[in-house]
Amino acid sequence: MFYFGLFRHAAAGMPFTVSHLGSGGLTTRRPAGNRFRFEFCRDIRSNLIALQHIPFTPNTPSSMNTSRLLVLALVLAVALPGASAQRTVVPRALPPDPFTPVEDVAALPRVLLIGDSISMGYTVPVRKLLEGKANVHRIPENGGATRAGLAKIDAWLGTEKWDVIHFNWGLHDLMFDPTSQRDPAQYEKDQLALYEKNLRTLVARLKQTGAKLIWASSTPVAEEMSSPRSPSHRSAVVKIYNDIAAKVMAENGIPVDDLYTYVEPVQDKMRKPHDVHFGDEGSDFLAKKVAEEIAKALPPRTTGQR
Repeated sequence: MFYFGLFRHAAAGMPFTVSHLGSGGLTTRRPAGNRFRFEFCRDIRSNLIALQHIPFTPNTPSSMNTSRLLVLALVLAVALPGASAQRTVVPRALPPDPFTPVEDVAALPRVLLIGDSISMGYTVPVRKLLEGKANVHRIPENGGATRAGLAKIDAWLGTEKWDVIHFNWGLHDLMFDPTSQRDPAQYEKDQLALYEKNLRTLVARLKQTGAKLIWASSTPVAEEMSSPRSPSHRSAVVKIYNDIAAKVMAENGIPVDDLYTYVEPVQDKMRKPHDVHFGDEGSDFLAKKVAEEIAKALPPRTTGQR
């Protein structure tokens, strides 16, 4: 009916203009002011197509009108397959924001999460798992590399007391392309040494808070990302950086939340394709381990606490 109406008006030599194609249908106009509305029934994957002011007139050579109609028909055929009933589009709810400020519950211990986008993924589920047990905060941004940590650690820690700090740096430190350097091997060594130096400085600063510290190892990088197209994503290097961090933590008596070993056996199922990040299932999986380690470090409850 939709296509028949379009072609019927054109074949009859009646000039009309496609003035709007959107969620409600397609409207055509004739000079006399008559209005024809042809309903269709699809939101076209939430991105509505608008075709504006496509004229069809009897004074235009028939070949041009025919071409325009064919183009329009092709667009509609692709955009509206199998449309049969008007559908109401319900906006999807936005996912919880890990940066939403936390209002502390009195008498509950205060926990701070420091880390990159991997930690951003598990922040909200960790909060849910520790609800009623701890006030779980996180730094207000992606923690990035250790150099970013050095520049911002004082602001992130603030002046409030922290009972537990769960922290990580690593993936952003190792994501560089050594082959772009004049001496790749030496550059790699220099970056590893810089990572260790920065990490030691950060650990010393965190220890000044008096909080119980928990180091989280960096999570695996997909093998398929370690390619000439993305030379900075090198799966084999993650273990090297984790080993350096583990040495620093052992020297400082800081327990390690070994997220690398924990998620490695299921990483292909949990991680997004061709990505370092995890989907919701993967973030929830990591959150269970993080919450478990934090719970072990929480101070004992005092009398009167639930």
